[in-house]
Amino acid sequence: VNIFVQFPIAHNVTVAEGGTANMTCRVEHNDNTSLQWSNPAQQTLFFGDKKALRDNRIELVRASWQELAISISEVTLSDEGQYTCSLFTMPVKTAKAFLTVLGVPEKPKIGGLTKPAMEGDQITLTCVSSGSKPAAEIRWFRNEKEIQAGSKEVNATGKTFTVSSALRLQVDRSDDGVAYTCRVEHVALPASAQQATEVLEVHYAPRVEILPSQTLPQEGQYLKLDCISKGNPLPDSVLWTKDGGELPDVDRMIVEGRELTITSLNKTDNGTYRCEARNHLGTSSAEYVLFVYDPNALEQNGPDHALIGGVVAVVVFITLCLIIVLGRYLARHKGTYLTHEAKGADDAPDADTAIINAEGNQAHAEEKKEYFI
Repeated sequence: VNIFVQFPIAHNVTVAEGGTANMTCRVEHNDNTSLQWSNPAQQTLFFGDKKALRDNRIELVRASWQELAISISEVTLSDEGQYTCSLFTMPVKTAKAFLTVLGVPEKPKIGGLTKPAMEGDQITLTCVSSGSKPAAEIRWFRNEKEIQAGSKEVNATGKTFTVSSALRLQVDRSDDGVAYTCRVEHVALPASAQQATEVLEVHYAPRVEILPSQTLPQEGQYLKLDCISKGNPLPDSVLWTKDGGELPDVDRMIVEGRELTITSLNKTDNGTYRCEARNHLGTSSAEYVLFVYDPNALEQNGPDHALIGGVVAVVVFITLCLIIVLGRYLARHKGTYLTHEAKGADDAPDADTAIINAEGNQAHAEEKKEYFI
């Protein structure tokens, strides 16, 4: 009598579409009873080591009294379902294993991009990916830094889903050359996500600034004014004017590209210089007010020696006053000390007599004090 209870054991399997599913059925205690695998349509795939269904994708991996293992390659979504492992005892015992097939999302596509976009335009970028199961997730990145997207839509298409996400933008010049990336993430893509990238091209009107080569232009020197113009498309050239008119001295005022160089500066060059740049979106200008300095005046306007001399005189006067006050204070205290010391000492033949005379003259101490005024 067989005291062991025989039960087949099988486990659920999950595989990505196009992958290989390995289905294994085991029996711990088997008294030479056959095992069988059948598909969700109850068609027998293998009975022991005998193949029953003509499908080149299904192969035998191992067959013994304790195990029946098969593989299904190039899995499709139609292979999904509940598979049955049967142990032909009396009665027949079965184990169920559900095969889940993941739909791999297709590479996303970005739509809604207009090239070029104009500064201030509102555009909507749409990322669409189909074929995922379950529905994929979509994330947006601006130059590889994640940004929050707008609405997301999921639509079922048979057994798979089509996912779309919209990103609304109001573009400005800072978006020119920026890469927007739509990334699709899914459990069937563990290694790397599918993604698509579009680079924005934004056209905008120019902006102009003037950079001088020096801050204090002097007579006889030269001055270079650089007109920095940024725009897309880049302005082909710039226009230089002085005080609203043409440059008055073309021999000394030389224009090369975007630079204006004035040689041998003199007072007649004083005035307002204007640089103007334009493209098909607009015009921009900047102004620079030139004042030519006299080199001699600049030297005279150096350090104020009179002011420095006055400060030095005040410091010397204060120092002398402090010395005088301190001297009078020391002399006054020194006089008092000498008078006390002189008590009985001037007429004494020796030190002992001086001490005795000093003690005897205590009553007349006030009379002998000397003060210096």
